Amino acid sequence: MSRGGETSEKTSAASANVELDLRQRTKVIYVTYFIAAFDVTWMFLQFTVTPYLAKKLGFDTLWFGYLQTTVGMIQLFGGPVFGRFGDLFGARIALSLSCSATVVFFLLLAIADHPAMLFIHKLPTVFMHVLPAAQMVVTDLSEPDKRADALAKMGLCFGVGMIAGSTLGGQLVKHYGETFTACFGAAGSAFSLLLVLKFIPKSTKVESATSSTKADDSKNKSIFSMGEITRLMKFPGVTRTFLVKIVAGLPSGIFQVMFSIIALEFFKLQPEQNGYLMAYFGIVQMVLQGGVIGRLTARYSENSMLLLSIGVASLVGLGQAYMQTVFQLCLIVVPMMFSLSMFNVITDSILTNSVPSSDTGTMLGLCASVQSLIRTIGPTIGGFLYVSYGIVSIGLIQFFVNVGVLVYLMQQRLNKTAERKH
Repeated sequence: MSRGGETSEKTSAASANVELDLRQRTKVIYVTYFIAAFDVTWMFLQFTVTPYLAKKLGFDTLWFGYLQTTVGMIQLFGGPVFGRFGDLFGARIALSLSCSATVVFFLLLAIADHPAMLFIHKLPTVFMHVLPAAQMVVTDLSEPDKRADALAKMGLCFGVGMIAGSTLGGQLVKHYGETFTACFGAAGSAFSLLLVLKFIPKSTKVESATSSTKADDSKNKSIFSMGEITRLMKFPGVTRTFLVKIVAGLPSGIFQVMFSIIALEFFKLQPEQNGYLMAYFGIVQMVLQGGVIGRLTARYSENSMLLLSIGVASLVGLGQAYMQTVFQLCLIVVPMMFSLSMFNVITDSILTNSVPSSDTGTMLGLCASVQSLIRTIGPTIGGFLYVSYGIVSIGLIQFFVNVGVLVYLMQQRLNKTAERKH
């Protein structure tokens, strides 16, 4: 009896330790959500400072475009390298580096008094990948079958930060000026850094003996090894999904980067009206990410949700091509935000589940580089299309490209079904 009692006690203790571990994981994930929401808040705070400061320093539309392209090029290079850095040294160090770089970014913005300083203050963006680093933590600590739902909640954080950052930044710039607002952003980023150091564990990856050995071998290699980064494309299905992410995501990205011009020239919106519209975008995204996308990913397969998001995106492109009023835009925003959010969540989940746990950071860095690529080439392509053919061309290209990708994926799915039957 006593041995049975001891065995029972040991089993209960082991069960308690597992439950404690689950509680700790959940706590870390929720803290990571807060860090992501704060980072988006500071990012949109910066969006309210840079345009006004650039105008004061004599930037015209062309030079402001060069400034945005510079950021895209820096982060296009920094994304994959940063992801590999996170795999080698851990998500905590990666998050700490990102938050520290954000502090430097805002301090340089606060002292920017010359056009060259606006370009110099963008240099820390090579390390500013808080959202991908936060995704590393969530990916490491969530179960593979629940990963899409966990990543979807990051979009909820984005919506909260979009509303808070835009509102707070506008009020601070209006009452206290650009310098104080930049200093406020630096202080907020320092607070995010303290949260990382306090709550994020040194190691978030759950590794087997094999993966640990692989990680030890990887640490002997350079962070800048492009061979190690591109090696992930050799895993089954990765190259196809990655190409789908680029091809189907580019037309939607062009509309996003051109939206400020469209709002100003096509819809003739005033700054405060544009602010209200951005807040509406944030609310829609919060509702979709918090109450819709997570439930759908839990009920249906990732491949089905990928097809749905691409199909909805094609219809959104058709709507964008023929919209004429702000009210019509507000109606289109709902399916647009749904398709964008679902597409990004599902492709990130598929890609991270396709590689070993020791390489998920590098894969998330590659996923982030897709957004940087769009920000780099999007303004050039979008500007040419808008000036030459109008907003109709941007919408129709999104429609035809997404229809093409949808047909390709459905054909691939039918071929796999036929192979299984044989």
